[in-house]
Amino acid sequence: MHRLLLASAITFALAACSGGNDSADTAATAPAITSIDQVELIPRDALFGNPERANVQLSPDGRYLSWVAPLDGTVNVWVAPANDIAAAKAVTNDTARGIRSYFWSHRDGTLLYLRDNGGDENFHLFAVDVASGESRDLTPFDNTTAQVVGISERHPDHLLVGMNDRDAQWHDLYRVDLATGERTLVEQNTQQIGSYLTDADYGLRYATRSRPDGGVDLLRRAGDAWEKYDEVPFEDGMTTDLAGLTKDGATLYMQDSRGRNTSALFAIDTATGERTLVHEDARADLSGTLRDPATGRVQAVGVNYLRNEWTALDDGLKADLDKLKAIGPGEASVNTRTLDDKTWIVAYSAAEAPVEYYRYDREGGELTRLFSGRPALEGKPLVPQWPQEIQSRDGLTLVSYLTLPAHADHDNDGKADTPVPMVLLVHGGPWARDAYGYSGYNQWLANRGYAVLSVNFRGSTGFGKDFTNAGDGEWAGKMHDDLIDAVQWAVREGVTTEDKVAIMGGSYGGYATLVGLTFTPDTFACGVDIVGPANLNTLLSTVPPYWASFFNQLVRRMGDPRTEEGQAWLTERSPLTRVDQIKRPLLIGQGANDQRVKQDESDQIVNAMVERNIPVTYALFPDEGHGFHRPENSKAFNAVAEGFLSQCLGGRAQPIGDDLQGSSLNVPNGADGVPGLAEALRNHTPDVRR
Repeated sequence: MHRLLLASAITFALAACSGGNDSADTAATAPAITSIDQVELIPRDALFGNPERANVQLSPDGRYLSWVAPLDGTVNVWVAPANDIAAAKAVTNDTARGIRSYFWSHRDGTLLYLRDNGGDENFHLFAVDVASGESRDLTPFDNTTAQVVGISERHPDHLLVGMNDRDAQWHDLYRVDLATGERTLVEQNTQQIGSYLTDADYGLRYATRSRPDGGVDLLRRAGDAWEKYDEVPFEDGMTTDLAGLTKDGATLYMQDSRGRNTSALFAIDTATGERTLVHEDARADLSGTLRDPATGRVQAVGVNYLRNEWTALDDGLKADLDKLKAIGPGEASVNTRTLDDKTWIVAYSAAEAPVEYYRYDREGGELTRLFSGRPALEGKPLVPQWPQEIQSRDGLTLVSYLTLPAHADHDNDGKADTPVPMVLLVHGGPWARDAYGYSGYNQWLANRGYAVLSVNFRGSTGFGKDFTNAGDGEWAGKMHDDLIDAVQWAVREGVTTEDKVAIMGGSYGGYATLVGLTFTPDTFACGVDIVGPANLNTLLSTVPPYWASFFNQLVRRMGDPRTEEGQAWLTERSPLTRVDQIKRPLLIGQGANDQRVKQDESDQIVNAMVERNIPVTYALFPDEGHGFHRPENSKAFNAVAEGFLSQCLGGRAQPIGDDLQGSSLNVPNGADGVPGLAEALRNHTPDVRR
């Protein structure tokens, strides 16, 4: 089932692993810093350029170590013998957007990756032979996005893939031959199935189907037909879902919030239907599981309230988790486990330290550090991040995260010693959440002299269904009130002053930015909107067709454009309706190929502002979609945003320099609103890559 509408559009870095630090371990030992000028300025390239390595994995048989890394400046997949990293070679040769999402099949030496075209989200699935480097498009159809449904060591030469080439709204299910690319129809999706769950032998077992009321029917296979097995009410739609089968098919796992608030993990006997509670936490929903690669049995459960915490359900795994926890005060996550479970790849990071990778050999309990994902940041003045529990005006607890620049927290205790300008950084979704850990954006802004506050406003996920459902019908309402309450908290706590707060975000966060400048025009000094919708009616009339299974739940949480009442609500909550209220500087960034928030969303509000002689700076990227994924484009936009914020809030800024080079940036309006931008554009030739 879908979890997000407008996913966060700010792309910080590949494989940025959540992490953190304990204040006792990060107490300052150097002389107090009283001015941001005493802090080394971290170059944007170190924060937003290509990582040296990311997304590190082991093949299931343990023979190969793989990662993504630049090849002639573009991110590609590299593979090395597991015992000889120096022998790595690139097995893909993308020269445009790069390859970020890949995984191993169980076919000997065959790796799979996903790639779209210019951010259009029509992801094709490719198979690449590691030995020869030969790639094959397994889903070579126009306007089709692939969904990997099943991959099993029992059938190494095939996998199950959903494709929507027949009907753009619904994915038919195919068995695909990895060697030839031949596909065989398993099921034509004529029953509006939203998702399939198959067993290790690729047998159809369970499925989901949305109802007109926004709820979901859970289906079970009975011979060649589907029968209703259970149902999920609308109010549990964000917090209840099928969570997988054991390899023997005897146990079905479910994350379930029915009859409770937070989602708990249940194990269900598929023969008898008997349900067993596996794990629950009253503070937060489940954040993840670790499963035995051979059996599929859940061995550990994660819950993320202020920080992610793992609970071992298997005594044999507890010692392993304790070993990983001992790496440091940050957080460790398991990237991959070999099929025999002898070797793991572990990613570790802390809020003030980007990801580094380890090999863990379980039999000897040996951890071997492999490399850092961003060695250019080693030794740089990165700062901690501090979880906060902020109370909303009506009594909700808003789990939030505060990052302070070094000069604003002399004793490094997470309490502001002097007020500084602040950026309210709003997450996308809105059905997503901010979490504790390393963030290139937080470090960048703090290094420029700004405090950064990220707030899980009502509607965010991860804190139980009551908190998520409290956001229904509250776009530009109580969801925005939560953000304002958090800003007022920061002012009371001495973090910042009322006149020095900017709002910034991507996707829903971009919408929140536009709401901030139109619904509360005196609150923020300026705003940075990245792919945020301005007109909710046109937003919902142009969603991708394959969102059909989620649409009824979506409009119940917002407004229904198919009804007069819904249209009126969507109009009233649209920033475009209040464009006349804008009085503070606004920077807008947009990808021309965005399938979620079309370019027309940004065009509408820019055109309305231009017609009214309201200044606005508009940065457009013709080879991007929902967010900026090419590092050249990220650096270019952030160079523009840095200059924009320095003029608005007074922080320091690295000159634009050559950070537009290699990007597709063009600025249809307002280049003179950012220091140095007009001059930089005179020497800039957009480089469009798809």
